[in-house]
Amino acid sequence: MKLQTIKQNGQAAFVVVPVAEWEALMARLEEREDVADARNQLAKIRAGEETLPADMVARLTSGESPLKVWREYRGYTLRALAAEIGISSAAVSKIETGKSQPTVATLGKLSAVLGCDMGDLT
Repeated sequence: MKLQTIKQNGQAAFVVVPVAEWEALMARLEEREDVADARNQLAKIRAGEETLPADMVARLTSGESPLKVWREYRGYTLRALAAEIGISSAAVSKIETGKSQPTVATLGKLSAVLGCDMGDLT
């Protein structure tokens, strides 16, 4: 590697690196960071962190109702989820379709039953 050192007050203060070598260094650094991120994620999965199937992620990112996606993923019908949290199935349906907003208490109950964060449902 060919480097040029620039001195300031008689001491090395800066190093000039050719662009091609800088880009190669940055690529290697990014690759190392990616490997570290992958290892960290794998450790979380091995420790029990839940992962979601690709089709569920696709549904969530396509704009589909998060409540409906989570409800179906956990295997609940409208009626069963409603009974579990003590509201009507019509109320759950209205929340899913955006015709009404849940109270914080209802949102908390839904997230607890569905095993997700409240933010995952909004």
